[in-house]
Amino acid sequence: MGPDQGAHGRALVEQILGAAAAADGQDPVDESVRLRLRHHGLRDSTLWLVGEDGFALRHGGDLDLVVAPQARGRGIGATLATAALARPGPIAAWSHGDHPAARRIGVRLGMRPTRSLWVMRRGLGASAEPLPPLQVPEAITVRGFRPDDPADAAAVLRVNAAAFAHHPEQGSLDQAGLDERLAEPWFDPAGLLLAEDATGVLGFHWTKRHSPTLGEVYVVGIDPATQGRGLGRMLTLAGLHHLADGGSTDVLLYVESDNAPAIAVYSRLGFTHLPEDTHLRFTR
Repeated sequence: MGPDQGAHGRALVEQILGAAAAADGQDPVDESVRLRLRHHGLRDSTLWLVGEDGFALRHGGDLDLVVAPQARGRGIGATLATAALARPGPIAAWSHGDHPAARRIGVRLGMRPTRSLWVMRRGLGASAEPLPPLQVPEAITVRGFRPDDPADAAAVLRVNAAAFAHHPEQGSLDQAGLDERLAEPWFDPAGLLLAEDATGVLGFHWTKRHSPTLGEVYVVGIDPATQGRGLGRMLTLAGLHHLADGGSTDVLLYVESDNAPAIAVYSRLGFTHLPEDTHLRFTR
């Protein structure tokens, strides 16, 4: 086992990711990792591989480690983590689904949980609790994103930067990152809903479809200057109606476990959280 930076290494990473996602029912890495691999390969990253059995990928202060389903229980995860953590400096890693093995490895190697991300879900199908009716305040319009209008992209970036100024991942979205996401095969301009009035864009709800029946509340961003007007709930509900009208029967979202106001809004809209639907971030 050793650092591997070639095209063969990247192909094996994609293979291991696919096998783990199929076995676990969820992606073992977050979207930013997938986008970085797709658009930038292994540039500025260090990859450790154990054949087709697992990998550790270190990019700056972030570590991603995945063991293929057929190789679990053999100590490969601990071996990879030890190698990747041998390099000095602060580092952080997510345990998707709070996997017990990942938690044990992290604690053993001196890492501690510092953030907790909830997955919340609700049904949208005929047997689910009906969505409340959408009521858009007077003088506000909700419309889809216009890909050919640079002003819309600028507005999304402006609102996003203000809304997530203290969020370590979402707040860093720039034009290049937005362009990468707009080029994703799942992107639908009609599913990026903008709320605006005569002064401009006040907030947005970016929805995502993982499959014909599974949707996601991808990002809800509200300009802090407009908070207190109920725009977060309204835009969330607008996106849920959009997903339901398009055939989604289930929807999920991700929210920080300590974001009590957002959790309260989502709970009132019928979302629930199960303990196993928790992602933990470990840091050293």
